[in-house]
Amino acid sequence: MTQQKQYPHHIDLKPVMHVEGVVRLPGSKSISNRTLLLAALAEGTTTIIGLLASDDTLVMLGALRSLGLGWDQVDEHTHIVHGGGGALPVHEADLFMGNAGTAIRPLTAALAVIGGDYTLHGVTRMHERPIGDLVDALNAIGAQIEYTGVEGYPPLRIRRGHIHAQRLSVRGNVSSQFLTALLMAAPLMAREQPVTIDVVGELISKPYIEITLNLMRRFGVTVEQDGWQSFTVQPGQRYTSPGTIHVEGDASSASYFLAAGAIGGGPIRVEGVGRDSIQGDVRFAEALEQMGATITRGDNWIEARSNGVLKAIDADFNHIPDAAMTIAVAALYAEGTTTLRNIASWRVKETDRLAAMATELRKLGAIVVEGPDFISVTPPEGELSAATIDTYDDHRMAMCFSLASLDGKARRGNTMRINDPKCVAKTFPDYFGAFAGIAHDQLI
Repeated sequence: MTQQKQYPHHIDLKPVMHVEGVVRLPGSKSISNRTLLLAALAEGTTTIIGLLASDDTLVMLGALRSLGLGWDQVDEHTHIVHGGGGALPVHEADLFMGNAGTAIRPLTAALAVIGGDYTLHGVTRMHERPIGDLVDALNAIGAQIEYTGVEGYPPLRIRRGHIHAQRLSVRGNVSSQFLTALLMAAPLMAREQPVTIDVVGELISKPYIEITLNLMRRFGVTVEQDGWQSFTVQPGQRYTSPGTIHVEGDASSASYFLAAGAIGGGPIRVEGVGRDSIQGDVRFAEALEQMGATITRGDNWIEARSNGVLKAIDADFNHIPDAAMTIAVAALYAEGTTTLRNIASWRVKETDRLAAMATELRKLGAIVVEGPDFISVTPPEGELSAATIDTYDDHRMAMCFSLASLDGKARRGNTMRINDPKCVAKTFPDYFGAFAGIAHDQLI
């Protein structure tokens, strides 16, 4: 039984004097849901090893089954997906997408291109997360997508349109998932002529686009790039199964344990990602190095340990917005004021993360300045204040603030009550069990 099941309403974390150990990471959410959809669209049968077992992947698996695309579960982390070759057996379905952006955005594009009669909806927060730029891009080339609630947001109704795609455009500064969705659907449009996707404005979170392009290559489709401004898929390419594909460990989840090693002594080694990872969030370790931590890398692991008091940094985190949240908490243990810049995308995630982080950091005694696309964190003079942390149904809020229970070189952690800890099931159902496994000399 996991700790979040034992404490359905909250979990109390006592101060931790030292952390050390090895953590095997769950599979990457970003890779898992992309791989599931690509396998479903491909010709042939794909065995996926290391698939993340979480709420978001269950949403995608459920949607695929509702669409008539078969899959078999071999064990908790191994699934066999029977591809439809770009076709869907079921042409009418009602799909519940929870709060999984990595599921609803690519599925919207694929369903709009393939055609049918589908409704997509989710939890309340999903209906507050923008999807208008993706819908506009698809409707401009003949898709027929309607809003059944507030314009620009789910729920959606998708009917069969008449796709005439040669060139389409999408804004890049709200969510990289819009471009990912169009890229994954592009081979379904490029039957007889090339399809080019132009990015309007700055493209945020480029490492997530690199994951998409890498996985598309694994399934037999090559995308031509003109920098980060346009992407072209030549005609005649079809998704084909690679046979077996392994899902890397989740690099965003790695950030909590690497930061724990940097704060609380270490060494902490995470297994499942390494120097050759296709995930941009492994660059989180570089930010810890800038703060003074000692980082060691292997082919399939990264290790972090403390090297004295952490130093404040001022850096652009547009490339790793999810993992950047962990830096905001690590800043509590640094000397000086840490500023995270170019993170406007935090406001359209599972919650408004800029507002939520500022609110909860202040509970710990930090001085916080919140801007439209930045946050600055100055730690308190002495130990962190004991606090009850609200998580806003956001898995990363719960995991980040567990770190405030650690004792660091600069200041001591304190008792943290984490409300609604079960929200970690979105990406890491046993997070608090794994965290307890590295905690040593915990105060009773």
